[in-house]
Amino acid sequence: MTTKIRYFMLALGLLSLTACNKKEEVAVVQAPAPLVAPTNSDSMAWRMYMTEVVKRNLAGVTESPFMYFLPASEGEAAAGEYDRQLENVQNVVARTVLPGNMLAFGSPNPEKMTELIEAAFDGAPADSMNGVRILFIGTAEQGERVRAAVEPTGAIFVLHELK
Repeated sequence: MTTKIRYFMLALGLLSLTACNKKEEVAVVQAPAPLVAPTNSDSMAWRMYMTEVVKRNLAGVTESPFMYFLPASEGEAAAGEYDRQLENVQNVVARTVLPGNMLAFGSPNPEKMTELIEAAFDGAPADSMNGVRILFIGTAEQGERVRAAVEPTGAIFVLHELK
């Protein structure tokens, strides 16, 4: 009989030890810090900001995003950069983009980027970008202009509003 009691006591001891080791772990999920756009025209700061905005808007995107950035500079260099980006985006729009992709647009000069998007999507085939996410970083007014330019393609428009 003593052997049975010993086994019983041993089993109770093991049971209590396993119960002690099963502490509930509480995961603390912190909300991401609000994004604040750079207040200057520093291209590197803007690129980092744009990258973070893109990361936070990847829901439903299955491929690496295409990011288009225009620096805030003026003059011939800026005109050349604008022309190159416009040509790049026009080529992408003409080829169409597969569902699950994202095209992201940002600039310290969102008005110039708005003009680029309007020009690039002018005449784009209807419903040629179903399931593609278009992310634009700009003001609400600029966002409405971009929405009007890209929605005929069937793309999903997302505005990250600058305030």
